[in-house]
Amino acid sequence: MFISVEYTCLNVLLFRHRFDMVMALLGYWRCSSDAQHEERQVASLKEAGCIQIWGDRITGASNYGDRPELSKCLDALREGDTWVIHELDRAGRNMVEMLVQVNQLMERGVHIKCLDGRLDTKSMPQEIVKLIVGVMGYAAEMELKGIRKRTAEGRRIAQNRGVKFGRKRKYTPQQQATVMEMRERGDGYGTIAKAMGMTDSMVRRIISNSELEVA
Repeated sequence: MFISVEYTCLNVLLFRHRFDMVMALLGYWRCSSDAQHEERQVASLKEAGCIQIWGDRITGASNYGDRPELSKCLDALREGDTWVIHELDRAGRNMVEMLVQVNQLMERGVHIKCLDGRLDTKSMPQEIVKLIVGVMGYAAEMELKGIRKRTAEGRRIAQNRGVKFGRKRKYTPQQQATVMEMRERGDGYGTIAKAMGMTDSMVRRIISNSELEVA
């Protein structure tokens, strides 16, 4: 069952109270930009019976702290609940963060279920769960690195042919250096944007361009 209401922890608690619900299925989706991919994930989460669904449109390489809807979803989970995601890499492509998050949820008594059938902590021993998450997290991280490498190689080849990419930069090398220093320190996009007097999209563009230059 899916209810279309504002996505807050309070709504989930009210829903539980109204229907005397102890355990609940709470869903989360993530996609970078493909609206159709988002719709497919939401549809499958509804079909799985999630009473509430959150989602972030953001890259899988982003930190957990940069995903406001993920934070709301994780805060709403209670002991006995099941966190439902389409695939494990929807949670991210960083192996360490994925392992930490899965361990924290399991310690809270929260189950995790991937709709692609690869992970269901209700029916798997804890040791197997950690092994699967580690392997899948590593694969997702390597895939992301491969995408970045292929993208960078393609851009270099095109640039050697005289192809120009993107808009003219509207930031200085000094601003770029400061943004990257703050990002490496662990600051989120919003924090950096506020400190630098930029928009979030500008900060993301600076970081993306810098990663391609380094690759």
